[in-house]
Amino acid sequence: MNRQWIPGFLLLIALAYGSKWLSSLVVMGGKHPLEAAIIAILVGMGLRTASLIPEAFEAGIKAFEKILILGIVCMGVSLDLALIQESGLSIFPIILGTMLAGFIGIYVLSRSANLSANLSVLLALGTVICGGTAIAIASPVIRAKDEETSYAIGTIALWGLLGIICYPLIATAMGVSDLAFGVFAGTAIHSTPQVVGAGYIFSDAAGTTATAVKLVRNCFIAPAVFLLALWYSKQQTNTEDTSYDPSKVFPWFLFGYFIMAACRGMGYFTPEGIQAISSFGKFCILSGMAGIGLNTRLSMFRSVGLTPLFVGGAGTALVALVSLGLIHVFL
Repeated sequence: MNRQWIPGFLLLIALAYGSKWLSSLVVMGGKHPLEAAIIAILVGMGLRTASLIPEAFEAGIKAFEKILILGIVCMGVSLDLALIQESGLSIFPIILGTMLAGFIGIYVLSRSANLSANLSVLLALGTVICGGTAIAIASPVIRAKDEETSYAIGTIALWGLLGIICYPLIATAMGVSDLAFGVFAGTAIHSTPQVVGAGYIFSDAAGTTATAVKLVRNCFIAPAVFLLALWYSKQQTNTEDTSYDPSKVFPWFLFGYFIMAACRGMGYFTPEGIQAISSFGKFCILSGMAGIGLNTRLSMFRSVGLTPLFVGGAGTALVALVSLGLIHVFL
């Protein structure tokens, strides 16, 4: 592990512990405490906005996804593969249908709002596949301008952050089932950290389902970027910079998650072991939520501009509605 990460990682862990303690003090509606993940995000945002983070912590804060990925892999032990296998035929059309309808709809909305083709692609790709990660990977492939990339990342980050906070609260008030919310979060929320956070805020079962659905969705990053490269190469006479390395965009931790699930299914873990690994994984995820907050710069949103922001909001709503409709049909 890079030694420069240690101070930032310690801060993430401290915020996670503090958020759990604060969460235990406030109970909402008699069902859930004020979720530690929301507290961690808000406290992190507050520290960032107030410029209270020493430079020595920055490297670890920026590497927060390392801890999050460890948590996701550990949470594979909570996945019941038999349940996923039973519902897989109904879940896959929801994933694919939401992605296709969302991408086409957001691209059309963006172009109708006179946004550039590159910004339209980045907004659509970030919304339907993997948030800022997909945007960062696709930007050099289509030679997007720096401001287009920052606009897209800022817009996606804002609406995804609101999704973490609002979707679980609305679903709880409506009495949505764990399975339905897990599939919804996995298909309608943008980035992996946001999906995992929203899922586990709702319930452990919803978090497990949401994580599995999102990891399947992440597998589309590589083919999507490949198709973008092919499309872009036809638009340009000079294509030497449009190639990309699929090994760098594939979410390899996906294998760790499902290996843990397979080991559980084959009886390699005792109930006590499953509980211990799951608890550790959830704490790592909570630390990752603190990382989301600490990496959220509100000043970035001021530079987003109203038109991309509104288009991003409309696209987020479109994806949510498509996901809800397909869930109603297939689940």
